Amino acid sequence: MAGSEMLTLDRFEEASEIVKNVTADTKLVFSETFSARTGNRVYLKPENMQVTGAYKIRGAYYKISTMSPEDREKGLITASAGNHAQGVAYAAKAYGVKATIVMPTTTPLIKVERTRAYGAEVVLYGDVYDDACARALELADEFGYTFIHPFDDPAVATGQGTIAMEIVKELPLVDYILVPVGGGGLATGISTLAKLLNPKIKVIGVEPAGANCLQVSLEKGEVTTLPAVNTIADGTAVKRPGEVIFPYLQQNLDEVITVEDPELVVAFLDMVENHKMIVENSGLLTVAALKHLQFKDKRVVSVLSGGNMDVITMSSVVQNGLIARDRIFTVSVLLPDRPGELVRVSTAIAEMQGNVIKLEHNQFYSTNRNAAVELRITLEAFGTEHKNNIIKALEEGGFRPKLIHPVL
Repeated sequence: MAGSEMLTLDRFEEASEIVKNVTADTKLVFSETFSARTGNRVYLKPENMQVTGAYKIRGAYYKISTMSPEDREKGLITASAGNHAQGVAYAAKAYGVKATIVMPTTTPLIKVERTRAYGAEVVLYGDVYDDACARALELADEFGYTFIHPFDDPAVATGQGTIAMEIVKELPLVDYILVPVGGGGLATGISTLAKLLNPKIKVIGVEPAGANCLQVSLEKGEVTTLPAVNTIADGTAVKRPGEVIFPYLQQNLDEVITVEDPELVVAFLDMVENHKMIVENSGLLTVAALKHLQFKDKRVVSVLSGGNMDVITMSSVVQNGLIARDRIFTVSVLLPDRPGELVRVSTAIAEMQGNVIKLEHNQFYSTNRNAAVELRITLEAFGTEHKNNIIKALEEGGFRPKLIHPVL
């Protein structure tokens, strides 16, 4: 198996010591919320708390540590949707060498700016990671840079696998580890080391439904390229898993779960409200997957792979999460254009403790204003039951409310 000299217990132990030079101690966080919901004992591995905001610093730093001084001095280059970029940039700075990072044009601004802040040169190219990777390889050939693959590299995967070493040391009786999957480097490292430490540990990969390249590849028994990817989980928007690491995934990964984008939206809200943590969409894959688990009474660790999310995206996710949880909703009611009707509506809402966020009064809904004008009311509720009670109160008041999608 290619790279077998790297993904060994000795190498994992070596990497675990080396990455301590640059990693934070991300202790497991027990989640009462998710434990109660799933019937399991759920722990979170908060790699979003690393200095670069993601686990990628592990693989990047360990990979560079294995290079000869000559290869490092040539300058490093990689392609990344953001987190590996920051990992390589930070590690290159630690070693005092030049780094060039090719990132998709769709990469969130916060990831681009932070990568530059670590001293790397950033080149924006293509719409997805695969486009950026092709450009990075071209630049490596042109300028003689040493290319560091973000996931299809046994040394990188070994560095990422150090997470499993920490999990097992802290929770020796762990039953399941949930791992986000983009190209498969993190899943390779964690699943391979987990099986070396204890073959009974089950490792489940979690992909976005709109970028399930590993699931498709495993089903076909060979590395397969998706025609396109479409997901808000930009860090795992990969068309094709790694070829070098694929045999390890086939051998050591027990299952792959896919989650839809709307599930990531509500998972973000859960993490903010219940754990006061910012986790990016790709890092939320394992949280969203918890409700898909088909077992109870197990010790489960969800790896939160990163927390690099720009404020605009964060705002959009929060708003959509509140809408999905029926915490914000909009109704349209038709009223005759006469004094007192607005008071009747507001009274019905106030009696149910509804909180009005926005009102839109459209007198031009009908040519006959005496017959009807439209009132659109955006409200805040405690949840689905409270929302339904408000709607019922409006119905009992004779207003015939019609639900429409909120525009905040």
